[in-house]
Amino acid sequence: MAADNVLTGALKTLFAVSEAYPDLKANANFQQLQAQLESTEDKISYMRQSYNDTVMKYNTAIQTFPAVLVAGMFGFQKKDSFVAQAEANTVPNVQF
Repeated sequence: MAADNVLTGALKTLFAVSEAYPDLKANANFQQLQAQLESTEDKISYMRQSYNDTVMKYNTAIQTFPAVLVAGMFGFQKKDSFVAQAEANTVPNVQF
């Protein structure tokens, strides 16, 4: 999960740099990289949501009858949903 937060921070840094340098933003290679990174970030976001949905279904399943009996016998316990760290929401300051 730490790697996910690092990736999010790096993407925000990259986008902040692109805003500061219009020539870089207009470069075709940079635009392609930016599109690929946005696609990757969208996939990560989708998988976060998928993970949280699966955790919610699992937690519900182990609390319903008759699964609660089996869950208790084998020690299945409630799992936590993924929550990004607060630092992942802040835009870093980039200077050159």
